Amino acid sequence: MYDPSHLRTFLAVAQTLSFTQAARRLGLRQSTVSQHVRRLEDATGRQLFSRDTHSVQLTEDGEAMLGFARRILEVHEQATAFFTGTRLRGRLRFGASEDFVLTRLPEILERFRHDHPEVDLELTVELSGTLHEQLAAGKLDLVLAKRRAGDPRGELVWHDRLVWIGAERLRLDPDRPVPLIVYPPPGITRERALDALQRQGREWRIACTSGSLNGLIAAARAGLGVMAHSRGFVPPGLVRVPDRFGLPELGQVDFVLIHGHRRPSAAQGPADALATAILAAGDRLHRR
Repeated sequence: MYDPSHLRTFLAVAQTLSFTQAARRLGLRQSTVSQHVRRLEDATGRQLFSRDTHSVQLTEDGEAMLGFARRILEVHEQATAFFTGTRLRGRLRFGASEDFVLTRLPEILERFRHDHPEVDLELTVELSGTLHEQLAAGKLDLVLAKRRAGDPRGELVWHDRLVWIGAERLRLDPDRPVPLIVYPPPGITRERALDALQRQGREWRIACTSGSLNGLIAAARAGLGVMAHSRGFVPPGLVRVPDRFGLPELGQVDFVLIHGHRRPSAAQGPADALATAILAAGDRLHRR
């Protein structure tokens, strides 16, 4: 019912919110992009974008189509590989922040390995800021990480709220600096925590630094201080810091997928396939 090429075009427009940028990304004429979107809207009988001369926005039906499009393309890819007998091959250099490695990523990689057993994966686990740097340097093909506020790059997988967490028994003295447990620079949650405390005028001190999420969790469980963390992935043994301690709001954080420089390579097919699997997993997470 829905043409896969039309769905891919729809996703490109939804990600960029620009028909011009989507055309550039897909290597199509802008008129072709508009035609694909129009045909998809005709097929659904719904308007997927509200657009004028200044902006493009997803409608409510367009937001719903995001999840459907990603899942349809994932199943389409699996069916094509099964019935044509073609298998993806090559080496994929994939970078992921530890938030995912300790939570959702094992399930995604297990499924990816089942569907594409001949793809060799080179996995890099690092701070989100470091992953962005390595991607820019051409050392990675695909990155799953947080992005800084105001950074338009990347395809949104899901967004969450950053919260303060610590040991349940932890108590904060309002007359003493807030003890922080943080990643070293260029950690994005570190930046967000320090900026929020500075805006509030709250004094703080670095009680513990670790480049490992396991290290940060161990320090927090030991009661050394508080740390900023995604609300959806609060580790066992830690809880949100109660509002009565007066810590500042940390705001939303986006988790995104970013491809390396778009050029033909043995990694392009595997990167697209893993990206599709991750986006589908993000949609399942949103529906929970």
